[in-house]
Amino acid sequence: MSEKLIVNFTPTGMIPTKEMTPHVPISVSEIVEDVLKASEIGITMVHLHARDAVNGNPTYKRDTYGKIIEDIRKYNSSLVLCVSLSGRDYSEFEKRADPLFLEGALKPDMGSLTLSSLNFNATASQNSPKMIQDLARTMLENGIVPELEAFDIGMINYAKYLERKGLIEPPYYFNLILGNIACAQANLLNTGIMINDLPKNSFWSLAGIGTAQLKMNSIGIATGGGVRVGIEDNIWYDSKRTKLASNLDFINRIHTIAEANERTIMSSKEFRLRMGLKSGNGEYGRLPINH
Repeated sequence: MSEKLIVNFTPTGMIPTKEMTPHVPISVSEIVEDVLKASEIGITMVHLHARDAVNGNPTYKRDTYGKIIEDIRKYNSSLVLCVSLSGRDYSEFEKRADPLFLEGALKPDMGSLTLSSLNFNATASQNSPKMIQDLARTMLENGIVPELEAFDIGMINYAKYLERKGLIEPPYYFNLILGNIACAQANLLNTGIMINDLPKNSFWSLAGIGTAQLKMNSIGIATGGGVRVGIEDNIWYDSKRTKLASNLDFINRIHTIAEANERTIMSSKEFRLRMGLKSGNGEYGRLPINH
């Protein structure tokens, strides 16, 4: 458990469109602007999704991710950046792994690793055992830390299996994402079981799908964990869905709740130290692991 609050900012995702909410950042410049404004308020890390410049659809292409990373690091060279390796739209390993081969000043610190296949409301995220292991192995070989995404307790057990196979190395960082229609629901029992089952040397953040975001973020803050927050998971500011939120609305609210709970935000610098990441400022990814 970390006394300082990990704030994992998820500005874009794959689902929100401008038709759904004008606040979702789609273009490279919009994403970079929201990330930099959020970092000025105070965040720990960013979970990035890239969109195609022509139609705004999700893209796996390393060039687009590289441009986002490059433009963020022009102004904030120490912020921890994670690229999405999602299985919603792409089933080929070469596409999903493409951002992991960025190098030098464009290298991501982390890459998302969903720990099983799952269904969303209208789509599926396909993550075969081979795909998960191949992505984990590629991150291990390239010195990139996996951002372990668990939507139910079985996914946490699969992380322990990857640990036994030597495909992931501690310390670990988990996003525990609750409230999806086909997975663990956003309540205290499911939350507690998942947290209790995490492997040793794990940091964790709570996320909620849709209007469960505020509940799960509040629980994370109150119980000593972190939060994952942003338009990726929820476009509404209120549970009655009367006000569309900007990303900065969400970040400011996290700060208000954190202050009430006497929690301070963990800096990227401290997160890098705790996760065994290089210091930033031109050096990115994981430090060499001593066995």
